Amino acid sequence: MTILRRKIPKFTKSFWREEHNLPSFSPLSENLATDITIVGAGITGITIAYLLAKEGIKVVLIDAGKIIDGTTGYTTAKISSQHGLIYDELIKNIGLERARLYYESNEDALAFIRQTVDELGIDCDLTNQDSYVYSTSKSSKVKVEKEADAYKSLGLDGGLASSEEVQLPFEWENAIVMRNQAQFHPVKYLSGLVSEIQKHGGQIFEDTRAGDINRKGEMQEVITTEGHHIQCNQVIVSSHFPFNDFEGLYFSRLHIERSYSIAARVQSPIPDGMYLSADSPSRSLRSALGLNGEKLLLIGGEGHPTGQSHGETIENYEKLADFGLQHFNLEEISYHWSAQDIITLDKIPYIGAISSDEENVLVATGFAKWGMTNGTTAALLLKDRILQKENPYHDLFDPSRSELTTSGIKSFVKENADVAKEFVKGKVKRKEKELKDLDSD
Repeated sequence: MTILRRKIPKFTKSFWREEHNLPSFSPLSENLATDITIVGAGITGITIAYLLAKEGIKVVLIDAGKIIDGTTGYTTAKISSQHGLIYDELIKNIGLERARLYYESNEDALAFIRQTVDELGIDCDLTNQDSYVYSTSKSSKVKVEKEADAYKSLGLDGGLASSEEVQLPFEWENAIVMRNQAQFHPVKYLSGLVSEIQKHGGQIFEDTRAGDINRKGEMQEVITTEGHHIQCNQVIVSSHFPFNDFEGLYFSRLHIERSYSIAARVQSPIPDGMYLSADSPSRSLRSALGLNGEKLLLIGGEGHPTGQSHGETIENYEKLADFGLQHFNLEEISYHWSAQDIITLDKIPYIGAISSDEENVLVATGFAKWGMTNGTTAALLLKDRILQKENPYHDLFDPSRSELTTSGIKSFVKENADVAKEFVKGKVKRKEKELKDLDSD
């Protein structure tokens, strides 16, 4: 591992944030009144701010740190409805029709991103790609076959992939493809939306941490940790992990995982398409363009529950580098970064009223590593809710839904107990440094 360790850059840097200059914004320094306050400037917060500002609604968007500096800025940036091997599981847990709704919501999000890029002329390296989940063991081969049956039942554009389609430089058992998906540069895309928010009169504040939400008659009031008040009609909490999580006990209903990524120059050809392994530890592959137009390979994986990593953090990057050396003749690692992802009980995000008794505080969380589509879905759904329009996905994502059987919930809470305890400790101590990457999406 000594040779590999020398290949890992000393400082953690996200390819997306380093490869694009972002605008900066001042902290909130006075009390404000607005229509909608949005907490968390990741893909959901920025997208919903853009959608509402375009409708003539006054919006204030705040973030505890910098915009796009949470999970959105540290993603693999696949825009896909293929979320691993999820559809066989969804059909079993929530039925065929609701599983199809989940797929359609993500396809709608993908279509929205394409349309927005086209309408606004955003240069964000958006390319159409087929998406693959591949197996390298007999056990995962069976899972892929079951997923292919689920695709057939749902009528999805995909199925078992042929050997001509899959371009992996190593042996694999089988693979499932979902066609006509996409990838992009998320920071470039969201920078375009940020410009539009400002153009339509929206206000953005960085280094502004929300500390509490109080109800003031028919109004809501967001109180920052610096003591400033933002009075509004409704609040949207899109801060990755809800900062007011005790309302609805979200800490007991969300599982937190950390995963790792590297961007590297390689000698071997980079395959077309986006890839994810069905085996553990997972491996995620896609290409990306550097500033000089050079094609880089992004390798992700080595996920584990937050707080339960074995060994040093750098070892996770070394394992990804070893994979790159072995299969792609890796030459140099330009960037490496990690992200924390939130997963719900049933792997379907919570999007809607934060609790059944509070209709004017809305939440969007639990995107289960697929925030580019699920986060966009959240923005589209919440926009319709605020504008009092019908949305076919309201019930599917309702945070007050009954997710699993009682035994399933007990099992989840038991497995998640250590993470929940650590998070509650952190909430009580309120250590800003430890919580920073849970405060924006």
